[in-house]
Amino acid sequence: MASMATTLQSSFTSLSLSSNSSLGYRFSPTFCPPLVKPMQKAFVIEMKLKHWERKKCKPNSLPLLHKMHVKIGDTVKVIAGRDKGKIGEITEIFKHNSTVIVNEINLKTKHVKSRGEDEPGQIITVEAPVHSSNVMLYSKEQNVASRVGHKILENGKRARYLIKTGEIIDTAENWKNVIKEREKTKVAAAS
Repeated sequence: MASMATTLQSSFTSLSLSSNSSLGYRFSPTFCPPLVKPMQKAFVIEMKLKHWERKKCKPNSLPLLHKMHVKIGDTVKVIAGRDKGKIGEITEIFKHNSTVIVNEINLKTKHVKSRGEDEPGQIITVEAPVHSSNVMLYSKEQNVASRVGHKILENGKRARYLIKTGEIIDTAENWKNVIKEREKTKVAAAS
């Protein structure tokens, strides 16, 4: 062991660096080839979210968010599936897979295990998401489901409206009511 240490020490002392050697200095760009090639075009990466659901992502690994024709607080009618014809209000939106949760529609039963001796197991009904293509905006006044259109109002703001009835959905009063209802539910959930 001692002989090995002395040979290493002697080899380090014999090594000398001159002032014009390239060790310790940065290479000029002409000597180094580029390590990373510039990206030619953007591509879509698929990230594994769950084993049955693929989540499409941008090159920076952020999820693609789909544009939706509905918003939280809209009254919609289900046009396809087991709950076809039912009317409800949207409570939650998931833009990464274009699904919505409608109040009291698409109810599923969930079996919950007991977490301790004091808490028993139970069966809960939960609202499952519905794909946004299976819901259509609904007019309560005229009882008609309609596709949505966009137009610019006199004040320069862009608003959604129902094509069949011409009824404007996005008004300042509607948004104030939606915000008040959200605050009420948050306060009720907190207490």
